[in-house]
Amino acid sequence: MDEARGIDLHLHSSASDGRLTPTELVDLCHAKGLSHIALTDHDTLAGVAEARQRCAHHGMRLLCASELSCQWRGMTIHIVALLPQGPNAAFTASLEGLAEARVKRAEEIARRLEKLGLDDALARARAIAGSERPLGRPDFAQALVDAGLAADRQAAFKRYLGAGKRGDVKTHWPALETVVGWIVDAGGVAVVAHPLRYGMTRRKRDLLFEAFIGAGGQAAELVSGYQNRDTTFDLARQLAHHELYGSLGSDFHFPGGALAPGTLSPAPRSHVRPVWAHPALADFVAPL
Repeated sequence: MDEARGIDLHLHSSASDGRLTPTELVDLCHAKGLSHIALTDHDTLAGVAEARQRCAHHGMRLLCASELSCQWRGMTIHIVALLPQGPNAAFTASLEGLAEARVKRAEEIARRLEKLGLDDALARARAIAGSERPLGRPDFAQALVDAGLAADRQAAFKRYLGAGKRGDVKTHWPALETVVGWIVDAGGVAVVAHPLRYGMTRRKRDLLFEAFIGAGGQAAELVSGYQNRDTTFDLARQLAHHELYGSLGSDFHFPGGALAPGTLSPAPRSHVRPVWAHPALADFVAPL
């Protein structure tokens, strides 16, 4: 994956829980020297058309994509859908179902946070979102900060919204196999997002990859933002063992944080094939 310069395949805009509009995000990516990107907003493709238009302006290439939520063994797992052909009708219908699930989840998060002292939690989060898109935990995190209940977004997650906390509402997301099936049926490539962030043992990650591959998945993010060097080398060995393609991305959400588009740990030298070498993505990586 030595040729990774200029590529970021995990980015968020205001179409989901990012701060920048798709146009602003693409402008920032261009300023950072990126040439090939994927907009991976949560459970939506709403920002793709705008981002593609702006990429054309800059002479950049955009891959239609989304980060989908699913369940595996009681855990919420995120799968990035890389869709070089765009969505089919069934995929679009599936996104509508996920959006409805996010609305119900936001309502439940708001009810719980109101009991913990955040008055009008849903209205506060909606004001921060600034649109009618489905709300996410980062919106509620900012609401907690603005209300003086948390020092910053990280503290809000640690106390209220992180795994196992009161605001961590377990939505009934579809099964891993179902979500991967949607992506494969649309001619896309399914990618396990940030596999090191789920708090799994190495053995459990093996089991996740086995279930993912059995459903038709073919890739996982080898690098997501900044990672420990030794852990990344070990993950590379794991992906190579399972013959998974490797992807990478910053998981950028907002300016001013530790991450910016294209800022991520270097991919180690390994036998892992880059996901952009997948035959389905040949047009994406063709010379500009």
